[in-house]
Amino acid sequence: MEKPSHLNQKGEAHMVDISKKEETKRKAKAEGFVTVKKSTIETITKGNLDKGDLFGSARIAGIMAAKKTSDLIPLCHILLISSISIDITIIKNNIHISCEVTNKGQTGVEMEALTAVSVSCLTIYDMIKGIDREATISQINLTNKSGGKSGEWSRNES
Repeated sequence: MEKPSHLNQKGEAHMVDISKKEETKRKAKAEGFVTVKKSTIETITKGNLDKGDLFGSARIAGIMAAKKTSDLIPLCHILLISSISIDITIIKNNIHISCEVTNKGQTGVEMEALTAVSVSCLTIYDMIKGIDREATISQINLTNKSGGKSGEWSRNES
């Protein structure tokens, strides 16, 4: 069994030393869902949400969160992010959030993509809770990643 990378020889948590890792182009994609009532979807699509631009607010919140991931997750490295894109779509009574993060560096951007999706979902919940407290956030997961020593990975292929 491989030794966990975030534990030192004493079993204490520490930040992984990436100084010897090769710099490569890296990409990670994540997604999540906010399930809402049909009436909530109608309010959103008609543009009648009291708190304003739902998708714009969620997109900006996700981008800001991705940039702050190392402040939120204790053992994450501070990364120079090349790009962050967040797409938000309505599928029946679900709001689907997908995020892609890229960089060129010594460690991947999976946590940044997952953080962006999580905070986008939370922002959506915050903006609709006045009309739909039963909304649920679910299925936040990494869908694929590329770059680094482990190369390509896709949820659909594993």
